[in-house]
Amino acid sequence: MDLDAVRAALKAEGLDAWLFCNFKHRDALSDAIVGIEAGVTNTRWWFLVVPAEGEPTRIVNGVEPGILDRVPGARRVYSGREALARELSAFRGLKVGAHWSETVSAVSYLDHGTALLLEASGLELRGAESLVQRLLGTLDIEGIESHEASARKLYSIVDTVWAEISERFRTGSPVTEREVQRRILSLFDGLGLECDHPPIVAAGPNAGDPHYEPGDTSRTFEPGDVVQLDLWAKARGKGAIYADISWLGVFGTEAPPRVAKAFADLLAARDGALAFIKERLAAGMPPSGAEVDERARSLLIGSGHEAALRHRLGHGIDTECHGSGANLDSVEFPDRRLLVEGSCFSIEPGIYFEDFGLRTEIDVYIRDGLAVVSGGTPQTRLLLCR
Repeated sequence: MDLDAVRAALKAEGLDAWLFCNFKHRDALSDAIVGIEAGVTNTRWWFLVVPAEGEPTRIVNGVEPGILDRVPGARRVYSGREALARELSAFRGLKVGAHWSETVSAVSYLDHGTALLLEASGLELRGAESLVQRLLGTLDIEGIESHEASARKLYSIVDTVWAEISERFRTGSPVTEREVQRRILSLFDGLGLECDHPPIVAAGPNAGDPHYEPGDTSRTFEPGDVVQLDLWAKARGKGAIYADISWLGVFGTEAPPRVAKAFADLLAARDGALAFIKERLAAGMPPSGAEVDERARSLLIGSGHEAALRHRLGHGIDTECHGSGANLDSVEFPDRRLLVEGSCFSIEPGIYFEDFGLRTEIDVYIRDGLAVVSGGTPQTRLLLCR
């Protein structure tokens, strides 16, 4: 457990302490940050209070007194609920970060009953979403380099795969979604990449499903089909950082006017969101994820696409593709966390119709107060089979 990083996060957020606790490994965040492995017996509540100043306090049950032995600090052993309440009351009046949030469900592990016990013991609970972001959801220089390396490989894979798709079109050879998906996975393997889920390859009406997965009825590309390529991966090994991009093409030599217009509107929203981030950073006022989503959403609504919107603008990226940092989200799980130094996130506006869908995605990180697009030159025109 990196106590210095925990204390730095607490000081940055103006909180007195961070409370970690678990029962039957329900709280994956607490286990991950404290360093409790899934195989450790956890049939009784344990609590760990890490203050912004001073040593941690471990509160453990007499049945499992050694569960936090790897963590330094005082150990307090309890046997019943009243004794537990007395131990917790030692922190009465402290503003304590706890794993709950009104809107960011990814950090909401604390159950209501335990929250009531903590509050009855005098702790002032605060949501820990910003603490989690600072500890797990921001990248240092090494993390940025890992992310950039993966992003460059993804860009090269798109080039390779689209060249092969184009060749199939020119020769009249059939190509299926499943076949292209497997080809991307083989390229991942050859470049030392891994992913938590296969990439999305969707053609025609299937591109209108944001999380489409080729199944037994994998579509054979037809002339004029919109083709969505959405791929995410990271290098093999501990601590590697994901990259996540989406590119769009048409299985043909030209784009239908309706598709071209929708794509242009999508680019305007993506680039408008990036420009907004840069403007706010230049003014010394980092925007929240929700504010960026609101900006892109307003541009798409202004272009007449309100009914075609189905998801937020983007998500945090770190060792997980959908990471612990701020999401660009004002509607699903509204995220008011700021895009602080080291933040890494996707910008991926999408619009979806019955006969096709479009999503363009770039990754951006904040370094030295600047918003940097990773991997290469973002897509600015539809891929065509020429």
